[in-house]
Amino acid sequence: MKQFLGYLILVFTLQISAQDFHETLNGIRDGEAKSAMNRILSSQNANTGNYDVKYHRLEFNIDPSVASISGNVTTYFEAKEDMSEITFDLADNMMVSQVLQRGNALNFVQNIDDELVITLPVMQNGGVLDSLTVSYSGNPISSGFDSFEQTIHNGDPIIWTLSEPYGAKGWWPCKQDLVDKIDEIDIYITTPELNPSGENYIAVSNGLEQSQTIINSEKTTHFRHGHPIPAYLIAIAVTNYEVYSHEVSNNGNAFDIVNYVYPESLTSAEASTEITVDIMDLFIDKFEAYPFEDEKYGHAQFGWGGGMEHTTVSFMGSFSRGLIAHELAHQWFGNKITCGSWKDIWLNEGFATYLSGLVIEDLDGEESFKSWRQQTVSSITSQSGGSVYLTDQDTTSISRIFSSRLSYNKGAMVLHQLRKKLGDARFYQGMQDYLASPSLAYDYAKTDDFINLMETSADEDLDEFFQDWVYNAGYPSYEINWSQSANELQISIGQTQSDASVSFFEAGVPIRIIGTLGESLDIVLDNTINNEEFMETVNFTVQEVLFDPDYHLISKNNTVTLGVSDYDYNVEIIIFPNPSQDVITIQKPEQIDVKRIKIYNGLGQLLLEQNWNPEVDLTALASGILFIQFQTDDQIINRRIIKN
Repeated sequence: MKQFLGYLILVFTLQISAQDFHETLNGIRDGEAKSAMNRILSSQNANTGNYDVKYHRLEFNIDPSVASISGNVTTYFEAKEDMSEITFDLADNMMVSQVLQRGNALNFVQNIDDELVITLPVMQNGGVLDSLTVSYSGNPISSGFDSFEQTIHNGDPIIWTLSEPYGAKGWWPCKQDLVDKIDEIDIYITTPELNPSGENYIAVSNGLEQSQTIINSEKTTHFRHGHPIPAYLIAIAVTNYEVYSHEVSNNGNAFDIVNYVYPESLTSAEASTEITVDIMDLFIDKFEAYPFEDEKYGHAQFGWGGGMEHTTVSFMGSFSRGLIAHELAHQWFGNKITCGSWKDIWLNEGFATYLSGLVIEDLDGEESFKSWRQQTVSSITSQSGGSVYLTDQDTTSISRIFSSRLSYNKGAMVLHQLRKKLGDARFYQGMQDYLASPSLAYDYAKTDDFINLMETSADEDLDEFFQDWVYNAGYPSYEINWSQSANELQISIGQTQSDASVSFFEAGVPIRIIGTLGESLDIVLDNTINNEEFMETVNFTVQEVLFDPDYHLISKNNTVTLGVSDYDYNVEIIIFPNPSQDVITIQKPEQIDVKRIKIYNGLGQLLLEQNWNPEVDLTALASGILFIQFQTDDQIINRRIIKN
């Protein structure tokens, strides 16, 4: 895989800012897009679908100076149906020496489809739990992908793994899918006690370290992880690490951020990783408690330019603030709740990318966050097509799964647009409800699961939003035309689309109105049809109208022009009394042929609809600001009214 992705890898050492975000994101993406060859591309093996994995005991023997692995993998599994054989995913260059069940050897075969097929001694009935142990060995490097890497740093040997998306079977027998999480694991890593220079080898893996045992110059380190985990997030690394910690205390629940770094990187790493505590506090405040606080969070330095969010311990190519934020965000979005197919990868990567943007917003302020949004939109619109949601064919391309433009950036801006649409309170409540959902927490989710939960939480139909921005492709370009008469500002909004999959993007269009004396007024126009007309009361002389000056909307090639009204502003539609408690009267020019009248509340909910009538009874409507819409054959005119 290094041959395929090597030219993409970006080694970065500077702390992230909004200005260098996308350069940094390329490094993050390349560190995550990593471990498969075309010949092993598969998202799910149908032959592993007849059982649930309950537990693994993973016993690995490795020497960081030698590119090989051997070990025993004990699996507890429950039959989902009557089964006479069990299949594991395992690359065909890894050699199985025996399979034991309660001390008895079982027959097995390895085939060229990267399967280990084991014949069970008797039929295992559905619902029955059983176990077996596979003993195997091999050199994962020889298969030509980087799920298992043996290399050096500063002359010292290191072995590390990175299995996303399809690489776990490259170095251990597993069930490699996005359907069945392993309930809990124990990992035992046996290595030489010392490296060739006489320094201690330190092993790293998921969960909480239980013990280190030294026998005959060999050290076995035991880790236990007690939460559900997919195969691709299980990882190990061994080298002469230096280890130091930061403590996080959340409402009295203290846990450690444990950092495993190269000796030559210790000074710089110590200066960089302390920010993890602040980022952890921010994410806890915005979303919920750290999902694995009963174990640890940590970083382990490794040989890629980016990072990988292995559960409880992110493998890091550097320690920039942006990379720290991105990989930490995955512990909630990606690890606690994992995308249920690679077509839904934005639920991992788009979310983590947006959370790294929230770090910029919180620590650097709105101007830096605005620059981040500007660069993100620029990346998204650098090409005209492409959807956030992947097709089946897309999942056979590693570079498409981990597209920085679509899975990362567009996914992130979709979340930002959803936040602007719902408002902060409803958006963050929805995200918290998503993480807390009993059916999704510590399990898998697909895009429809997220949509359904956000709709329930926000009490709003979001189908149109997600169809436009996630399932379909492209972005809008806007033509804004405005003119002013007295204190009335008319704005018309035209839209074209960069991709034919979307006929019209319904969106809140941010507009900033600038006056001749420096006045400023920000409004958001709910643009639901093309060439829509809006009327706004502006109590100053307008000098300029700006379209989305703060980059809240995915769009490109937008124009704003001072034009002439479609009808004579000197002959206005007049509504009186306004405010009113009951009946309003409407006077309009004869040349305006109004067909329908609709009244909406501030949430955009339709409250009343009728054919043209110069009188409208508001008695049954709740008090507040309302929007009355006049529909003609060729335009829509919007006005505001107040119901007392």
